[in-house]
Amino acid sequence: MANIVFLDRKSLGSDLDLSSFQKLGNITEYDFSTSEEIPERVKDADIIITNKCEMKEETIGGAKKLKAVCVTATGVNNLDIPYLERKGIHWHNVAGYSTDSVAQHTLALVLYLYEHLPYYDNYVKSGAYAGDTLFTHFERPFCELTGKTWGIVGLGAIGRRTAQIAAAFGCQVVYYSTSGIQREEDYPAVTWEGLLENSDIITIHAPLNENTQNLFDKKAFQQMKKEAILVNVGRGPIVVEQDLADAIDAGEIGGAGLDVLEKEPMAKNSPFLTMKHKERMLITPHIAWASLEARRRLMDIIYQQVAEELS
Repeated sequence: MANIVFLDRKSLGSDLDLSSFQKLGNITEYDFSTSEEIPERVKDADIIITNKCEMKEETIGGAKKLKAVCVTATGVNNLDIPYLERKGIHWHNVAGYSTDSVAQHTLALVLYLYEHLPYYDNYVKSGAYAGDTLFTHFERPFCELTGKTWGIVGLGAIGRRTAQIAAAFGCQVVYYSTSGIQREEDYPAVTWEGLLENSDIITIHAPLNENTQNLFDKKAFQQMKKEAILVNVGRGPIVVEQDLADAIDAGEIGGAGLDVLEKEPMAKNSPFLTMKHKERMLITPHIAWASLEARRRLMDIIYQQVAEELS
């Protein structure tokens, strides 16, 4: 039977049942694998399944039986594709499995910040509401989404799904093309300056490339509305983290929600850990993609890829 090796099984979550893969071959699972550990672990592999492990000559050069590498993600930056193709090793990624999950998480980040939910949650749980005299509490006013301008950066599948949700809430949706290519869309394109100056909410769904790295920096935050909310579910380095922390503490923007960071896991010296106004920040640990349904879809697709490779 074929040897199928999961190099970083933990990255899929322990709540997934992957027993069906046993029908395809001998399964070996590792929670995590370092670059130094990979060569020994894959030397007899026919199929490698991984998320973040680097697949290059130094790590898999000794895997003489290797037929294919399956990446449990959309991005393929961990693959040395020229090497794989030169050696006749097939590679697969998975696109589109997490569109609804990421769009939903985007909305959750926006609403959490826009309605000051952490403040009101703490107000009640602290007992302050139990000792109050008025039935309601107006300390942190919030606004309706209806009529607000929601700017999208990166109008791919996830950006479009987010735009549909925003429009359903009554927002005026606009988008900025980081590539400069203008296509016929359901939403108007705006300039970079127009996006920053007019958006009440900006959500980032773009890939990381030369056009997007450090796109949101000190100058950008100074151009945004003082009450504006920024949400990044794209890639961490699109935002200059120190500049964002400074902008929030200085009151230049209203707040930010991040599901991606420059370094993951979070750097111990992250500027977000020493902010004065942490209540204006919401950071989740790269989970937007990871709803149970999305992860099941992901592994269903991986299963079919492996089955086809071994057929």
